[in-house]
Amino acid sequence: MRKEYSKKRRGYMWPCLHVVFLLSLCERTLQIRYSVQEELPLGTLVRNVAKDMGLDTSVLADRNLRIVTGTKQDLFQVNQRDGALFVNQRIDREDLCGKTSPCLINLKAVIENPLEVHHITVEILDINDHSPSFPDKYYHLEIPESTKVGAKFQLEGAHDPDNGLNALHSYKLSQNEHFKLEIDELTEDSKIPSVLLIKPLDREVISLFNIQLIAMDGGSPSRSGSLNVTVVVLDANDNAPLCGQQKYTVTVPENIPIGTVLIQVNASDADEGMNGEVEYSFRSNFRSKTSEVFDLDAKAGKIVVKGLIDFEAKQVYEINIQVSDKGPLPMTSYCNVFVKVDDVNDNKPEIDITSLSNQIPENTPVGTVVALIGVTDLDSGVNGQVVCTLAKDMPFDLKHSSEDNFYSLVTTGSLDRESKPQYEIIITARDRGTPSLSSVKTVRVELSDVNDNSPVFSHSPYTFYIMENNDPGASIFKISASDADESENALISYSFGNIIPSQSVTSFLNINSDSGDIYALKSFDFETMKSFQFQVVAKDSGTPSLSNNVTVNVFILDQNDNPPVILSPVSTNGSTEGVVELSRNANAGHLVTKVRAYDPDIGYNGWLSFSLQQVTDPSLFGLERYTGEIRTLRPFTESDVVLHKLIILVKDNGNISLSATATVVINAVETKEAFASSDTKRSVKKEEENNITLYLMISLGSVSALFVFSIIGLIVMQCSKPPDYSSKYPRDSNCIDTSGNGTLCHSIQYRSGEKRYMLVGPRMSIGSAIVPGSNGNTLVVHEHSKRFSGEVRHSHIPIIVLKLC
Repeated sequence: MRKEYSKKRRGYMWPCLHVVFLLSLCERTLQIRYSVQEELPLGTLVRNVAKDMGLDTSVLADRNLRIVTGTKQDLFQVNQRDGALFVNQRIDREDLCGKTSPCLINLKAVIENPLEVHHITVEILDINDHSPSFPDKYYHLEIPESTKVGAKFQLEGAHDPDNGLNALHSYKLSQNEHFKLEIDELTEDSKIPSVLLIKPLDREVISLFNIQLIAMDGGSPSRSGSLNVTVVVLDANDNAPLCGQQKYTVTVPENIPIGTVLIQVNASDADEGMNGEVEYSFRSNFRSKTSEVFDLDAKAGKIVVKGLIDFEAKQVYEINIQVSDKGPLPMTSYCNVFVKVDDVNDNKPEIDITSLSNQIPENTPVGTVVALIGVTDLDSGVNGQVVCTLAKDMPFDLKHSSEDNFYSLVTTGSLDRESKPQYEIIITARDRGTPSLSSVKTVRVELSDVNDNSPVFSHSPYTFYIMENNDPGASIFKISASDADESENALISYSFGNIIPSQSVTSFLNINSDSGDIYALKSFDFETMKSFQFQVVAKDSGTPSLSNNVTVNVFILDQNDNPPVILSPVSTNGSTEGVVELSRNANAGHLVTKVRAYDPDIGYNGWLSFSLQQVTDPSLFGLERYTGEIRTLRPFTESDVVLHKLIILVKDNGNISLSATATVVINAVETKEAFASSDTKRSVKKEEENNITLYLMISLGSVSALFVFSIIGLIVMQCSKPPDYSSKYPRDSNCIDTSGNGTLCHSIQYRSGEKRYMLVGPRMSIGSAIVPGSNGNTLVVHEHSKRFSGEVRHSHIPIIVLKLC
C-alpha cells in the first residue's frame, strides 16, 4: 500500500511543492524561508538560492557557495554552477521532528570574497505516509457476566506518527448490540478508545464477542488501521478496581537522582478478599520506553526513577498504568500519569567557527569580517540564551547577527604586524542560567606584512674620519640601515643620492648596493681635500618601494707626509745656502739672520723646530729653537776666524719626523769693510730680498686662501648638523706663542673617551685633526664631561678652535 502511495505521490509531487521564502536584508545577512514536503526523491529542486539572494551565477564557484547545516545530516545541497538548492538525503519529518510542529531545518548559505552568510529556514511539510496502527492486532478482553450496563472498558489506542490533519483523527467500532464506542481525549494527541456496555451480558446465551476497532487519520485520502477485540464473558468478580484519579500530573527537574519516588498511584476495589486486592503494572511501552526510565512498585503503586531523565531528549513522559484485582477472574482499570520535565542548566554553550580567515593583511580596514561564529546551547529558556565576549584590549569585536546566537568577528582598530604579528583571540560563550555555564575557544589570526615602513639608518647624519694616503679600492666605511618589515619589504639596496655632475662623489667613491660598504677609488690628499659631503639613499624592495636618505660628512685626517720647505736663505740658483756679512763689533745677542721655513702639514706635523747640526764655533753663535733666529752669544775676539759655516736642521714634530737643512755662511768683517761692501752688494741683496719676498707672498697667499676655504667648509658642515655641541667643549683661552714675533697660531681640540686632546701648531698649520689614537704630538687635557658618540668608525669629534695669539 505504501509503495502504491509513493508512486501516486510522485505523479503530483511538483504541483504540491509549495515554496515560500522571506527575504530580509540586514547587515549583509539574507534570511530565506522555504517549505518542502517530506519524502521527496533525491535531487528534487527546492529553489534557486543564488537567484533569491541576488547573486551572479557566473561567480558562484569562485566565491565557494556552500550549505552549512551544523549537523551530521546533509539533507540539502546547493549546485555551485547555477545555485539550485536540491534534496540530498531522504527527508522523514517524523524522524526529524516527531510531533513537533512546525518542523524547521535551519541552514546557512556561506559565500566568500567577500565573506557573507545567509540564513535559510526550510519547513518540512507532513504528508500522509503513515497509517494508524495498534501495538497488537488482537486484543483479549474478559468481562464478567455480572457487569452492569454502563461499564466502560478501555482499549489499546492507536498511534499515527504523522502530524496535523494526517495524524490520528477518529475511531469506529464494528456493528454490535452490546457495546458502544466512547473516546476519551486526554490531550490533543492522545485519544483513548473505550467500549461501553449498553446491554446486559448473559454468558449462557453468548459467551464470546468478536468486534473490530478501526482507527482513521484525517488525511486525504484517509488511511486506517484495525484492532480485533475478543470479548470473553466471565462469571464471578464483578467489580473492577477504581483509580483515585484518571489523570495524574507531576513536574520534576531533569537529571533527578535515580531512586527518587515521583508519585504514588492509588486505586481501590469494592470487592473483598482476593477480588479486592489490587496490583499495578505498566500497560504498554508503545508510546515511550517507559520501563527504561521508570519503575513501578506493583503493590504500592509508587513510580520510581531508574534511568536518566534528560529534558533535551524528552520534555513529557506519558505513563499508562493498569490496575488489576486478584480475583479468579481479575478485573482491570486504567489511569495515566504525565511526567513533565523542567530544564536545568546542564549544557555548556558550544562554539562553532563557521568560516575563518587565518591570515589578514596588517592594513586591513576597520570593520573587516575575520570569522563567522555560531553558538548553540541545548538548554531552553534563559538557560539556552548565550552571550559571547572577547578579552579586553584587542582590536577585534564580536558583532551580533540578526539571528540569535550568531556573531561576526570584525576588526575595530588599526593593525601593525611590526608591533604584534599575530593575535590569540579568546572567545568566551556564557549562558544566562543559574549558575551560568561557559565555554572558551581560541582563534589565531596572523597578520601578513605590508610595506609600510621606510628604511631607518643607524645614524643620521654619519660622520667619518679618514686618514689621507689611504689604499685605493679598499672599504673605508659602511652605511647601515634597517627595515621593520619582512621578506622583500625589508630587503634594502643602497645608492648615492642627489648626484650633481659638478659635485659628484662617484668619481672617487663607490658603494656596494647590497651591503652599504663604501670604497675609495683613489687615495685622498689632505693638502688638496680636507672634507666632503654626500647623501646615501636606502631603498627597500617592496611594492611600492619606500626609501630614506642620510647625509654623510667625511673629514680627511692629516699625515706627516710633507717635509719642511726652506724659504730663506735661498740663493739665486735655488740652493738652501746663504752668505751673511757680520761686523766684528757686534755685541752678544745681536740678530745675525733668520732661517724661515714652512710645512704644508698641520698640527704637530707642521710644527717646526730648528737646531744647529754643524757650527764652526758653538760658543759664538746660537739658534732659537722655534723662531730660527741666529744670534751672537758673545762679542768677537781677535782669535775668531773670519768665515763661519752653520748647518741648520729644520724638522717637524710628527711621530716620524721629517726634516730639511739650510746652510748659512757668516763672514765676519771690520766695520769699514762692512760699509764698503754694503754699497756694492746692496743691489744684489735687494734683488735677492725681492725674490724672497715674492716667494713669501705667494706662499702666504696660498696658505691664507686654503685657510679661509677650510674655515668656510667647516662652518657650513657644522651648521648643517641639527645639534650644536660646541657648547659642550669650552674654548681654551691660553695660546702659547713660541715664536716671539706675534705670528698667527691655532689649536685643535678633539675628544677620546674621558680625555680631551688639544693640538697646537704655528702659522700655516690650519686644517683638520691628527689621527685619533696618535698622541705623539698631542696635549692631553683631562675633562669630566660625558662622552659624545656620533661617529661610526672613529669615536672622536675634532673641534676646531682658532685663536689669535
